[in-house]
Amino acid sequence: MNKEDEFDKIDVNKDGYISREEYDNASEAAGVEKEKLNWFLRLITLGDRFDIRDFWDRFKKSIVEFIILVFGVTVSFGIEQQGGVSDNRSDGIENLENLREEIDKMIDYTDAYIEQINWVTEIYQKQYDRWFEDNDSIFIDYQLDEEEPDGKYYFAPMGMYTQRDPFDPPRVNFDAIKLDGTFRLMPKEVGLKMTEIYDGTELRYLIENTGKNEERYVTQFVDRIANKWVYDLPWVDVDYNEFWIENRKYIQNDKFIQYNLYKRIDLWEWSVKEQLDNYKSSLLEGAKMLDSVLAVRDSEFELIWWVLNPKD
Repeated sequence: MNKEDEFDKIDVNKDGYISREEYDNASEAAGVEKEKLNWFLRLITLGDRFDIRDFWDRFKKSIVEFIILVFGVTVSFGIEQQGGVSDNRSDGIENLENLREEIDKMIDYTDAYIEQINWVTEIYQKQYDRWFEDNDSIFIDYQLDEEEPDGKYYFAPMGMYTQRDPFDPPRVNFDAIKLDGTFRLMPKEVGLKMTEIYDGTELRYLIENTGKNEERYVTQFVDRIANKWVYDLPWVDVDYNEFWIENRKYIQNDKFIQYNLYKRIDLWEWSVKEQLDNYKSSLLEGAKMLDSVLAVRDSEFELIWWVLNPKD
């Protein structure tokens, strides 16, 4: 109501000015004097009179302002919280993609290791099968090499016996996502498969067999040379082919070295190879599972920060 309307309401006789009587009547209509109110109404009364209509108007205004304030704070907090959740979700999906890339690297590494272990096993199995042949060159083998004079590179397999290559695939992303919530983006079975791949028994056995267990045979070989061969032979240098040719009968009669070679071949043939095949199968299965998870995440539509069609 504007000032002109208020004046017209008080100026009852419409003579253009407000008389004392009209003013007093308007004051009485505006409410009850504060002194005539009880203690509670006096407490909530602003000014010197209580007007029930004015009270309800102010009360409704306060309720509306309160609702707007609470709604604004709630929405602001929700947006901030949802934004944090969205950021975490984006980081989690990026971690899944990095994990998937690393699985491919682990597959490539395992394939290369399988090829290497097959070649090494073949070389030393051939050496073991020739052990008792009556030939000064039984400890010498060759590979085709166009750069050599006769197209062959000659070497002593037992001269490389101390070389080892423990199984150690690239794996850094798994530890990074253990505690950051990425696992919440995976179905339970996928999380279990990733744990199996990165921290399961197959990997531990491979690391142990190609590490500590194989090292034991190499250590025994080195100790045998240091504690016996150097005392029995005029010279010892396993890096020279001539050493294996000149001393082939002595080496043939060393049953300890022959048995050591047998046990190392047995480790490769009946433990490591099978474990490598099983581990590769786990990697392929894990890669397929991650592809499925990423496909689901890619199919979700996010509006601002809310996923409108979550697939969890």
